[in-house]
Amino acid sequence: MKVFITGGAGFIGSHLAGYLLEQGKQVFVLDDLSTGAIENIVHLKGNPAFHYQIDSIMNIPAAAELVDRCDIVYHLAAAVGVRLIVESPVRTIETNIRGTEIILDLANKKKKKVIVTSTSEVYGKSSKVPFTETDDLVLGSTDKGRWSYACSKAIDEFLALAYWREKRLPVVVVRLFNTVGPRQTGQYGMVLPNFVRQALSGEPITVFGNGLQSRCFSHVADIVRALNDLSQQSQAVGQVFNIGSDEEVTILQLAERVKSACRSSSEIKMIPYEKAYGSGFEDMQRRVPDISKVRQLIGYRPTYNLDQIIASVVEHERSLLR
Repeated sequence: MKVFITGGAGFIGSHLAGYLLEQGKQVFVLDDLSTGAIENIVHLKGNPAFHYQIDSIMNIPAAAELVDRCDIVYHLAAAVGVRLIVESPVRTIETNIRGTEIILDLANKKKKKVIVTSTSEVYGKSSKVPFTETDDLVLGSTDKGRWSYACSKAIDEFLALAYWREKRLPVVVVRLFNTVGPRQTGQYGMVLPNFVRQALSGEPITVFGNGLQSRCFSHVADIVRALNDLSQQSQAVGQVFNIGSDEEVTILQLAERVKSACRSSSEIKMIPYEKAYGSGFEDMQRRVPDISKVRQLIGYRPTYNLDQIIASVVEHERSLLR
C-alpha cells in the first residue's frame, strides 16, 4: 500500500511516516518545512520505501501527483502552535482552510480515502467535560485572534464531512489532544518541550496564566498507531473521533513534574497571558476528551502514562545536549 502524508516532516507526520514504514507501506511525504524540519525525517531517507518532496500543498500539480500515486492520504499539513496562531493569523487561516480544500478536491477525483487531522481546539471555550464528538463548539469572539485556528479547523471538518455526504469521498476526521513526544519543538509554544528544555538548562520554567488550566497529554506513538488503525476501518468513514489521553493535569502540576523528572533546580515562574501573547488573549480552562468512541471501534487505549511521556521527552532533549 502507498500512503501520502501532507506535513510529513512535522512532528506528528514524521512519526507517522516511520510507523507506516514499519508496517510495510510505501510512504510519500510533502512538506514545505514552514513548521516541519528536514531533521525529523533524515533517519528515514535510507529506506527505499520512503519518498519526500519539499513543496507546499498549495502547489496543486505537486500535490495532485502524490494523491494520484497513493491509496490513502493523511492530511496533517497545517499552521500549528499557539504562538504561531497569535502572531500569524492570516497564514493560519489560509493554510488550514485552503490547504484542506485542495487536498479534498484532489482526492475526490479518484475517491482516495483521506484522514483529516483536526484538533481539540475546536471545542473552544466549552465547559462541558469530557468533550464528546457531538458536543456543541463554543468559540470566542472574532476580535480574539486566538480562535482563528479553532475556527479554521472546524471549517476543515465541515468541509471534509460535506465531501463525504455530498460526493461520497471517504473521509475520517480525527481531533487530536495535546500530542507530545521526541522531536516536538517548543518554537511555536508547545508547552512540554519548552518546560523540559528550561529545566535541563537551569532556566526558569515559565508557566503562562495562573497554571490551573488543565490538559491531557498523549504520546505521539499512541496517536500514530490510532491514525493507522482508523484508516483501516470502513466503519470510521464519515465519522469524527477524539484521539488522546484522559489523564488530566494542570500546567502548574506539569511544570513541577518536569522539574522533578529533570532533577532541576529551576524556579517555576508565572507569566501573565498578556505578557506572553498580548492583551485580550483567551485560553481553554480544561481540555479533556471522551475517548470511548475510538476505543469501541479500534480498541484504542493510551499505552504511555504522563510520567513515561515526560521521561521520553527528557531523554530526547538530553540527547540533543550531548
